[in-house]
Amino acid sequence: MELIMTDFSKILDKAKELETKMKESQQKIKEIRVEGISGSNSVKITLDGEGEMQTIKLSDEIMKEDKTIIEDLIVAAHNSAKSQLKSKTTEEISKATGGFGIPGFKWPL
Repeated sequence: MELIMTDFSKILDKAKELETKMKESQQKIKEIRVEGISGSNSVKITLDGEGEMQTIKLSDEIMKEDKTIIEDLIVAAHNSAKSQLKSKTTEEISKATGGFGIPGFKWPL
């Protein structure tokens, strides 16, 4: 019985440690900023760690283009930023959970 309680205590300690690391990780994720670029720097989109668009910048030259081209470049820049965000978020979560052996854990995004 003593052995079971000791093991359970270790599990609880690990769970508390993981919770602390996840909270720290979530705070760091909120502070992440990524920039997606398309059209040779014609369109730049910045997302924060929660996937919210913070800025969009369009060059003067791109504004002379056809509307559908601009729309496509905005989508491409957004997709680029979102891909970077997913990568950085996964990296941050891996740092937090790395020592805890949680196979297949994925951060929802």
